[in-house]
Amino acid sequence: MPMTAAAAPIRRLLVANRGEIARRVFRTCRDLGIETVAVFSDADADAPHVAEADHAVRLGGVRPADTYLSVEKIIEAARVAGADAVHPGYGFLSENAAFARAVSDAGLTWVGPPAEAVAAMGSKIEAKALMAEAGVPVLPGFVAGPGYSAGDLDAVFSQVGEAVPLLVKASAGGGGRGMRVVRPADDLPEAVESARREAASAFGDGTVFVEPLLEGARHIEVQILADGYGTVWALGERECSIQRRHQKVVEETPSPAISPPMRARLLDAAVTAARAIGYAGAGTVEFLVRDETVAFLEMNTRLQVEHPVTECVHGLDLVEWQLRIAEGARLPASPPEPSGHAVEVRLYAEDPARDWLPQSGVLHRFEVPGVDSRFAPVPGGRYGLRLDSGVEDGSEIGVHYDPMLAKVVSYGASRTDAVRRLAAALAGARIHGLVTNRDLLVEVLRHPAFLAGDTHTGFLEEHGLTGLPAPDRDDTDHRERPGLARLSALAAALAGAAANRAAATVQAGLPSGWRNVVSQPQRAAFAEAEISYRITRDGLRAEGFPDTVLVGATPSLVVLETSGVRHRFAVARYDGVTHVDSPLGSVRLTPLARLPEPVEHVLPGSLVAPMPGTVLRVDVKPGEAVGAGQVVVVLEAMKMEHRIAAPAPGTVAAVNVTPGRQVEAGAVLAVIEEQT
Repeated sequence: MPMTAAAAPIRRLLVANRGEIARRVFRTCRDLGIETVAVFSDADADAPHVAEADHAVRLGGVRPADTYLSVEKIIEAARVAGADAVHPGYGFLSENAAFARAVSDAGLTWVGPPAEAVAAMGSKIEAKALMAEAGVPVLPGFVAGPGYSAGDLDAVFSQVGEAVPLLVKASAGGGGRGMRVVRPADDLPEAVESARREAASAFGDGTVFVEPLLEGARHIEVQILADGYGTVWALGERECSIQRRHQKVVEETPSPAISPPMRARLLDAAVTAARAIGYAGAGTVEFLVRDETVAFLEMNTRLQVEHPVTECVHGLDLVEWQLRIAEGARLPASPPEPSGHAVEVRLYAEDPARDWLPQSGVLHRFEVPGVDSRFAPVPGGRYGLRLDSGVEDGSEIGVHYDPMLAKVVSYGASRTDAVRRLAAALAGARIHGLVTNRDLLVEVLRHPAFLAGDTHTGFLEEHGLTGLPAPDRDDTDHRERPGLARLSALAAALAGAAANRAAATVQAGLPSGWRNVVSQPQRAAFAEAEISYRITRDGLRAEGFPDTVLVGATPSLVVLETSGVRHRFAVARYDGVTHVDSPLGSVRLTPLARLPEPVEHVLPGSLVAPMPGTVLRVDVKPGEAVGAGQVVVVLEAMKMEHRIAAPAPGTVAAVNVTPGRQVEAGAVLAVIEEQT
């Protein structure tokens, strides 16, 4: 491999991205004395990454295609801001070879691999062919490209056999978009078409391919780092098997199930892959592993979301090395030895109990106890918690981008230490304003199978965690914390009463609803629970809580003693939502007005938009008969397709939308008159 000429030191770096990855890169730049430039869409004008940069350039617009995916706008932003280098982050243009070339052609330093390497791995189809030629094991597959027709699907079974299930994957991009599991095989044509639409929308390329799905396999990836002089490091493997919608939510290193011989095979295959394309910079080679089978998945020619766990166990800063390699630095002959164990979770604004529906709105409070709020890598030997976040108190979570809020990382001497610390930090976090996957993550981290290292890509489905109810939604069915929702609702009611008395002008020192002679009880109604209680000279008498004693109550803190054990409940009230946090868990409550406002009547059988979005497709016409589960409307929001289906057999009474129309949450898309 030819030597790379040393580049001039980077003085001012533009990060062509947003959110937590932009802040992550800025942190290392501050340590190295490099000035930073942020770019932002109109929707991100008040985002934390904009405020943290030394300079910021507005791109104009809100759609990714008009902002973070616009090569021309980003190159112009670098020019007007006086940047001399560009870091792509991950997602958006980070694996776009044309962007890499455009940056170099503009006379800027590209902080990433050579454009040729990006192009070689940019198509998963071409990448598999290259890897097979280099001797890296791959799975067979079938391509549905621009010239594809439905009749071509007959070729699938001649190449991959009649194995079911099958997996449809977008050739470009990642993050689980443009990916579908097919079972039975008759569903393949629709899955291919749907994946092609989503891939074209997300990545500008609708090419997909089909391959057998290795159910029960582990998703294992290897972090590589290469300089321009031929040195390639393989920095251990990461276990990324806990996934939803084919997107990772829990990652760790080292894998609890990879033996030393298997690790050697994986690291060797990753180095072979990097050398085959003349790689330089940080990258990741991904594999499926089941028993002794190893199959190449893809190579990500960028920094990965989960890179912090590798930084922790190796005690290095991957972003710093990206910058130094871009400046022409050499890697030492061998990487630092790993030490300890690191685990990362991705915290999303989404509702696991509603098919992972993304959430939007105001994040009133975001606090994770014990984390390193500087966004710095945790150096090897110093165990603790790390937070990489794109949000803060008051952040607005919109519908235009991925709903990931933050990554929480734990680093410990052992896997047990790291997992236990991370679960406790998540359970104690105060996340107010939105439904998140926090409870699901805690459940996974404390699940016996996870603690035993028995993980695979179907983990959530196998253990029934895909629709895990949060304790505020279904109190009686929650296995770990029975009664938490009602107990938290009681605390919220008492805190509300304390707030009312604090604002009172007469006898403010008496508890709200106090009676010398027992009279009518006080009532507080939430969507999750209704509370009835009295406060007398004998203390608290709450219906359904015979063993509960009120120790003290303020507008923000309530102390209750239940069955001889005291618990402290922190209560925070916002417009339309109340959050109660305690060592028992966190509960989100929806107060009900005593005199509800009139609401617009929605006809029975109405299919409403679960969130703001754009109508992609309408599959039915008025008067048409539909079956239960049949797709009626396809909505695009937060870079994903959402299928709105008929809940029961019936007839289409009305269709209120057309493709391309923007709709708000709650808009009636269609009405199905159910069969009687």
